[in-house]
Amino acid sequence: MAIYVKKKDNFWKELQLYFNYLCARNYYKFKSIQIMSILIAVIVLMIASQWKVFQKAGQPGWACLVPFYNIIVLLQIIEKPIWWLLMFFIPFVNIYFCIITYIEFAKKFQKGIGFALGLLFLSPIFFPILAFGDATYEQENN
Repeated sequence: MAIYVKKKDNFWKELQLYFNYLCARNYYKFKSIQIMSILIAVIVLMIASQWKVFQKAGQPGWACLVPFYNIIVLLQIIEKPIWWLLMFFIPFVNIYFCIITYIEFAKKFQKGIGFALGLLFLSPIFFPILAFGDATYEQENN
Protein backbone atom coordinates (compact mmCIF):
# COMPACT_ATOMS: atom_id res chain seq x y z
CA MET A 1 0.00 0.00 0.00
CA ALA A 2 2.75 2.48 0.82
CA ILE A 3 4.34 2.05 -2.62
CA TYR A 4 1.03 2.80 -4.38
CA VAL A 5 0.53 6.01 -2.36
CA LYS A 6 4.07 7.08 -3.13
CA LYS A 7 3.47 6.62 -6.86
CA LYS A 8 0.19 8.50 -6.57
CA ASP A 9 1.93 11.43 -4.86
CA ASN A 10 4.54 11.53 -7.63
CA PHE A 11 1.79 11.50 -10.23
CA TRP A 12 0.12 14.56 -8.73
CA LYS A 13 3.44 16.35 -8.33
CA GLU A 14 4.33 15.64 -11.94
CA LEU A 15 0.87 16.73 -13.06
CA GLN A 16 1.23 19.97 -11.11
CA LEU A 17 4.68 20.60 -12.58
CA TYR A 18 3.34 19.98 -16.09
CA PHE A 19 0.41 22.32 -15.46
CA ASN A 20 2.79 25.01 -14.19
CA TYR A 21 4.92 24.50 -17.29
CA LEU A 22 1.90 24.94 -19.58
CA CYS A 23 0.77 28.07 -17.74
CA ALA A 24 4.23 29.60 -17.90
CA ARG A 25 4.57 28.75 -21.58
CA ASN A 26 1.23 30.33 -22.41
CA TYR A 27 2.09 33.35 -20.28
CA TYR A 28 5.26 33.95 -22.28
CA LYS A 29 3.39 33.42 -25.54
CA PHE A 30 0.90 36.07 -24.45
CA LYS A 31 3.70 38.43 -23.43
CA SER A 32 5.48 37.96 -26.75
CA ILE A 33 2.23 38.77 -28.59
CA GLN A 34 1.89 41.93 -26.51
CA ILE A 35 5.47 42.97 -27.20
CA MET A 36 5.10 42.28 -30.93
CA SER A 37 1.88 44.32 -31.02
CA ILE A 38 3.62 47.27 -29.37
CA LEU A 39 6.57 47.01 -31.78
CA ILE A 40 4.26 46.91 -34.80
CA ALA A 41 2.39 49.96 -33.49
CA VAL A 42 5.67 51.87 -33.05
CA ILE A 43 6.80 50.88 -36.56
CA VAL A 44 3.50 52.05 -38.07
CA LEU A 45 3.74 55.32 -36.11
CA MET A 46 7.31 55.91 -37.33
CA ILE A 47 6.38 55.20 -40.96
CA ALA A 48 3.40 57.56 -40.78
CA SER A 49 5.53 60.24 -39.09
CA GLN A 50 8.39 60.03 -41.56
CA TRP A 51 5.92 59.98 -44.46
CA LYS A 52 4.33 63.19 -43.17
CA VAL A 53 7.71 64.88 -42.52
CA PHE A 54 8.91 64.04 -46.03
CA GLN A 55 5.70 65.49 -47.46
CA LYS A 56 6.15 68.66 -45.38
CA ALA A 57 9.60 69.01 -46.92
CA GLY A 58 8.19 68.71 -50.42
CA GLN A 59 9.51 65.20 -51.03
CA PRO A 60 7.48 62.08 -51.83
CA GLY A 61 6.19 60.41 -48.68
CA TRP A 62 6.74 56.89 -49.99
CA ALA A 63 10.49 57.60 -50.01
CA CYS A 64 10.62 56.80 -46.29
CA LEU A 65 9.84 53.16 -47.13
CA VAL A 66 12.77 52.55 -49.49
CA PRO A 67 16.06 51.65 -47.80
CA PHE A 68 19.02 53.93 -48.61
CA TYR A 69 16.81 56.09 -50.81
CA ASN A 70 15.23 57.52 -47.66
CA ILE A 71 18.69 58.65 -46.55
CA ILE A 72 19.30 60.22 -49.97
CA VAL A 73 16.01 62.10 -49.66
CA LEU A 74 16.92 63.15 -46.11
CA LEU A 75 20.22 64.51 -47.45
CA GLN A 76 18.30 66.38 -50.16
CA ILE A 77 16.03 67.87 -47.52
CA ILE A 78 18.99 69.21 -45.55
CA GLU A 79 20.72 70.21 -48.80
CA LYS A 80 23.85 68.14 -48.29
CA PRO A 81 25.75 66.26 -51.00
CA ILE A 82 24.77 62.69 -51.83
CA TRP A 83 28.28 61.41 -51.12
CA TRP A 84 27.47 61.84 -47.42
CA LEU A 85 25.59 58.56 -47.78
CA LEU A 86 28.97 56.81 -47.97
CA MET A 87 29.95 58.31 -44.63
CA PHE A 88 27.11 56.40 -42.97
CA PHE A 89 28.96 53.14 -43.73
CA ILE A 90 32.24 54.07 -42.03
CA PRO A 91 32.37 53.03 -38.36
CA PHE A 92 32.55 55.90 -35.82
CA VAL A 93 32.45 58.46 -38.65
CA ASN A 94 28.79 57.50 -39.17
CA ILE A 95 27.97 58.60 -35.61
CA TYR A 96 29.32 62.09 -36.31
CA PHE A 97 27.49 62.38 -39.63
CA CYS A 98 24.25 61.07 -38.13
CA ILE A 99 24.35 63.72 -35.40
CA ILE A 100 25.15 66.48 -37.90
CA THR A 101 22.39 65.26 -40.24
CA TYR A 102 19.75 65.35 -37.50
CA ILE A 103 20.90 68.79 -36.30
CA GLU A 104 20.58 70.15 -39.84
CA PHE A 105 17.26 68.34 -40.24
CA ALA A 106 15.89 69.96 -37.07
CA LYS A 107 17.12 73.38 -38.20
CA LYS A 108 15.17 73.00 -41.46
CA PHE A 109 12.02 72.73 -39.34
CA GLN A 110 12.98 75.68 -37.07
CA LYS A 111 13.97 73.42 -34.17
CA GLY A 112 17.11 73.49 -32.04
CA ILE A 113 19.89 71.11 -31.14
CA GLY A 114 17.91 69.69 -28.22
CA PHE A 115 15.13 68.67 -30.59
CA ALA A 116 17.73 67.15 -32.92
CA LEU A 117 19.08 65.03 -30.09
CA GLY A 118 15.49 64.02 -29.33
CA LEU A 119 15.10 62.94 -32.96
CA LEU A 120 18.29 60.94 -32.66
CA PHE A 121 17.68 59.18 -29.33
CA LEU A 122 13.88 59.25 -28.92
CA SER A 123 12.68 59.02 -32.51
CA PRO A 124 9.27 57.43 -31.76
CA ILE A 125 8.42 60.49 -29.66
CA PHE A 126 10.01 63.35 -31.58
CA PHE A 127 9.21 62.34 -35.17
CA PRO A 128 5.43 62.41 -34.50
CA ILE A 129 5.85 65.80 -32.82
CA LEU A 130 7.64 67.05 -35.93
CA ALA A 131 5.17 65.41 -38.31
CA PHE A 132 1.84 66.20 -36.70
CA GLY A 133 2.82 69.41 -34.92
CA ASP A 134 2.95 72.92 -36.31
CA ALA A 135 6.56 72.69 -37.54
CA THR A 136 7.06 73.92 -41.09
CA TYR A 137 9.86 73.26 -43.51
CA GLU A 138 12.00 76.25 -44.38
CA GLN A 139 14.07 75.91 -47.52
CA GLU A 140 17.12 78.13 -47.87
CA ASN A 141 17.09 80.51 -50.79
CA ASN A 142 20.63 80.91 -52.13
